[in-house]
Amino acid sequence: MTPHATLRPLALVAAAALFFAACDTATPSVPPPTGPSAHASGAPSSPVPSAATDAIYDAIESQVLDMRGLPPTEVQRKTIDREALKAFNIENFDEENTPEYNAATELLYKAFGLLPHDASRRQLYLDLLDSQVAGFYRPDDKTLYVASRTGFINGADKITFAHEYDHALQDANFTVFANQDELLDETDRALARAAVYEGDATLLMVLWAGANLTPDEFADVQAAGADPESVAVLGRTPAILVESLLFPYTAGQAFVLPVQTTGGWDAVNALYDDLPRSTEQILHPDKYRAGEEPVEVKLPATLGTEMGDGWTESMQDTFGEFQIGVWLRQAGITAKDASAAAAGWGGDRLAVLDGPGEDWAVVMHSTWDTDEDATAFRQAAGDAVTSVTHPGTVIADGRDITVVFASADDVLDRAVAAAGY
Repeated sequence: MTPHATLRPLALVAAAALFFAACDTATPSVPPPTGPSAHASGAPSSPVPSAATDAIYDAIESQVLDMRGLPPTEVQRKTIDREALKAFNIENFDEENTPEYNAATELLYKAFGLLPHDASRRQLYLDLLDSQVAGFYRPDDKTLYVASRTGFINGADKITFAHEYDHALQDANFTVFANQDELLDETDRALARAAVYEGDATLLMVLWAGANLTPDEFADVQAAGADPESVAVLGRTPAILVESLLFPYTAGQAFVLPVQTTGGWDAVNALYDDLPRSTEQILHPDKYRAGEEPVEVKLPATLGTEMGDGWTESMQDTFGEFQIGVWLRQAGITAKDASAAAAGWGGDRLAVLDGPGEDWAVVMHSTWDTDEDATAFRQAAGDAVTSVTHPGTVIADGRDITVVFASADDVLDRAVAAAGY
């Protein structure tokens, strides 16, 4: 859950890319690191912008329009303080994450060892958003928010506005923000979609800043990205939350950059007519260009009932190449081996199962492109399951690999049988 937003550490990445470009080094690109983006909903309180602020924003809108080449759109503009941002984050998180959905996702992450057993996904994510979000755009009321931490408009606020105004242009010209609720159980596809609109806005922001920010304003951007409190929050937040939040911006920019470089903004616009359908396509653009679609994977319809009385299936979702890679790295697999093991992903589907008392199980069934890909994932996953304290197992059936975690050994046996093994 994030709004269509600008992130503070991302601003520093963008500034660094610009400085490298100014020194005639290689074309700037950044490596990939979740959560899916979702609509911002509840409207936070906001002071009325001053005439001077309006003049600054008017100028940035004009510059972005000239650069992006899309027709102008009317958008409300509000500058909010830190407390208003925190209130918004709480309201939006709770609207987008029902208690049941949050509990199921938290259990899923804990099953894979991605969150400590005593951690609160909700609190960790809110702390992360409070420290990282610099601004956001709400499609439902066509309003752009800049979260100013200084009380005046500095370089960091300007770069945020440019990013968010591009989101307003996307909203006015494409349907990318429509029906996102349908992706609630399709996290991998939601991340891939977000990578297009956030990658677009991030690249636009970088190019706009290079043409319009002064050296002192670049210093503002660097200071915002290097804020000690924000850096500390990043350092103590589990990787699955940090990397899922950053993925649409960093991997998205890396995906969009060559498209824009070779075909201009018209080529970027064309992406909205044929959105990527998996993080695999974002991480491997050649697979997107080749039209390599995710393989549809289905779990047994009787998975919950086969577990016995009192068991329910609380959630299904798709992990995808990106999140599988995060899991393997966090489980102790080297970054190189984790990336190689995740790269042959063909498709997956997982379910969270709730039982009586403290009993639970998680089943992820996946399929892989080749026998070699399946073997690489099976070996990495086999090592990864040993990193958690609760029972887990990996089952291979040709190119199909199933990973099962459970609260106890007897529950694991039942989950394996319910999965058809």
